[in-house]
Amino acid sequence: MSALIRLSVGFAILVVAAQHAHARDPDGRYANSPLHAWFEQLASKKGRCCSDADGRALSDVDWTSHDGHYRVQIDGEWVDVPDEALITEPNRAGPTMVWPTWLDGHPQVRCFLPGGMG
Repeated sequence: MSALIRLSVGFAILVVAAQHAHARDPDGRYANSPLHAWFEQLASKKGRCCSDADGRALSDVDWTSHDGHYRVQIDGEWVDVPDEALITEPNRAGPTMVWPTWLDGHPQVRCFLPGGMG
């Protein structure tokens, strides 16, 4: 195995480990929320949302939709929401939410939950 491949594999392992270390609700402040269990079970086709990322509520100016596809603004950068990141169950929390992760310093979307209607 070349040194470049070993270095790449080592970096990938570090990134995955760092993402898993970033747990949701580490201090337990949301443990008694009536929506806690619902949030913890939320998942997209990319996996469980709260297992690897903290959710963020988005303002209306920080997301857009066109022809059934979404884009979100995370830390000033616009990101296309992959179809597999879309959560299709009803939004019990209300606001539009995104669960971002980072790759090479750029935000990626792990899960996206459109805002509740009504």
